[in-house]
Amino acid sequence: MQERMFELIDIINEADYNYYTLDNPTITDQEYDKYMRELIEIEEEHPLWVQMDSPTHKVGGKVIDSFTKVNHKIPMMSLSDVFSESEVLAFGERIEKEHVHPQYVCELKIDGLSVSLLYEKGKLVRAATRGDGVTGEDITHNAKTIKTIPLKLKEPVDIEVRGEIFMNKATLEELNEIRKENNEPLLQNCRNAAAGSMRQLDSSVAAKRKLDVFMYHLPNPLDYGLNTHEEALNYIKKLGFKTNPNNRLVNSIEEVLQFIEEKAAMRDSLPYDIDGIVIKVNDIKDQQKLGYTAKYPKWAVAYKFPAVEVLTKLNDIIFTVGRTGQITPNAVLDPVIVAGSTISRATLHNEDYVNDKDLKIGDIVSIRKAGDVIPEVVEVKKERRTGKEKDFVMIKECPMCHTPLVKKDGQVDYFCPNDSCPARSIEKLIHFASRNAMNIDGLGDRIMEDFYNFGFIKNINDIYYLKNHERDLIRLEGYGEKSVSNLLDAIEKSKENSLERLVFALGIPHVGEKTAKILAAKYKDLDALMSADNKDLVLIPDIGDIIALSVYNFFHTQENIDLIEKLRELNVNFKYLGSEVKEDADFSGKTFVLTGSLEIYTRDQAKELIENLGGKTSESVSKKTSVVIVGANPGSKYTKAKELGIEIWTEEEFKEKIDK
Repeated sequence: MQERMFELIDIINEADYNYYTLDNPTITDQEYDKYMRELIEIEEEHPLWVQMDSPTHKVGGKVIDSFTKVNHKIPMMSLSDVFSESEVLAFGERIEKEHVHPQYVCELKIDGLSVSLLYEKGKLVRAATRGDGVTGEDITHNAKTIKTIPLKLKEPVDIEVRGEIFMNKATLEELNEIRKENNEPLLQNCRNAAAGSMRQLDSSVAAKRKLDVFMYHLPNPLDYGLNTHEEALNYIKKLGFKTNPNNRLVNSIEEVLQFIEEKAAMRDSLPYDIDGIVIKVNDIKDQQKLGYTAKYPKWAVAYKFPAVEVLTKLNDIIFTVGRTGQITPNAVLDPVIVAGSTISRATLHNEDYVNDKDLKIGDIVSIRKAGDVIPEVVEVKKERRTGKEKDFVMIKECPMCHTPLVKKDGQVDYFCPNDSCPARSIEKLIHFASRNAMNIDGLGDRIMEDFYNFGFIKNINDIYYLKNHERDLIRLEGYGEKSVSNLLDAIEKSKENSLERLVFALGIPHVGEKTAKILAAKYKDLDALMSADNKDLVLIPDIGDIIALSVYNFFHTQENIDLIEKLRELNVNFKYLGSEVKEDADFSGKTFVLTGSLEIYTRDQAKELIENLGGKTSESVSKKTSVVIVGANPGSKYTKAKELGIEIWTEEEFKEKIDK
């Protein structure tokens, strides 16, 4: 009987592949149902026989308590965006300046949710979201319900493949018809519906959403003997994954523009949503030669289609207060759907922005999503004015605490100077708990506002006393015992964060993530940083007079000293847990530029080694560059370094200095 079970698994998996991936069914629905029923019966009789790749997992039903974090061995980087033909041409020019004359692969940019699929010996072991590119969330239980994600590959390989989970337009319509009949809120667009489905703890919900997937990236193709992105796509398809049939290999940037024009014209007729075109250099060695910036690969860009503009009425302009006290005017709009989302608010940035656009309350304005994401007011339709519109007037007092606003010389923004302003307090709390700061999962903007208004959290240290209110929290509408327990666990876990997260979370003016890490790596301990003299701070690379003074003043303000003492009592970690920086004469205080294809180290490894020895890296060569490290096939950076007489190391020389 076990042999029959394995036979049924192979039959059904092959049928799923032919039906969902190749769109070429090889058995009838009746036969499929018969095989599935037989397999279910065998598994129910022999539960210990159930396999990871059993197609019965596709129906869902697994329920998890919460999403666990997973680390991507190879970061899932996002792409830089371009919005015009001239920017696409500029991308092509940058490629050619590096002495690369490439072919490009053009792909439709699917509007969905990025996913990483990890297989061991050909069997799916993990699916994860992009997250912040380094850390994502495990969504395996939901990914298994997607028919086009194979649970078992056609070859027993260890591999990671990346792609996009999405929902078809027809599926969204079907689901909304059902939800309408059941008086449930409608799903607004395919992307949000797909993302929301994958965020369900109960996989049976995701299974009912009929999601789909296109796989588009193999992060380490050379390990499989693949030399081009096109070869990688073909290999992915050979393994049993679904790839987009609209992908095209082209020979010039002009052909890229033709592809963009062609696909833009057919955008509305596609069965799924796209918001642009992805352009990738095809040759993998050329990709390595071009390298990466801190955030993006240099060998690929995403062309975003021009935003769709719609008209609506500007009903009011209200003001919000940020954590630094900055006052921001915001447009209150008649709700309108823009690119699939309902928009009723849009930031107006500052007084000058409103005046430059000549906005009046009651105006008809055009709205679009900048980059298909952020809603913005494009312009006022002055020809639609009736004379009943009201002029915009900048407020003089804080809308929350009524303290007179101040405007610093040379700045366009107004600020509330009251450090005790409730709005500033909420924003500071939100910042402290945010993902890039203390990363307290479950303590987002809305929940923080609720807890502030309920009186549970009024200042930062109250976050760590929230456990004293556990019973009260469980009684709140929408807060169950498990969610409260998970939140309290996340709060306790945040005490173990490395120092740089705490420094950033404290909200020191002018101190961002990078500066926080520089300070943490330099001083190793919060007490040492607090004791640092302004003159010492200025001497740290990348710390100028303004940042140094801001840090010094922050740690010499009694209110902040008191907060830090309370955090100490609560056992929040004050130590730097990252890599140690060892001062080395060959590296300390020097600026390095990497060019060409490195063979001994990856670029990220080389940069980390440089920074750990007291140096820093830059993407461009200038007179301030100390050393250029050259790999195979160096480009224009190498030429410029020779012209400027800058010291040049081969990768072997770099390794010798590291190993000495």
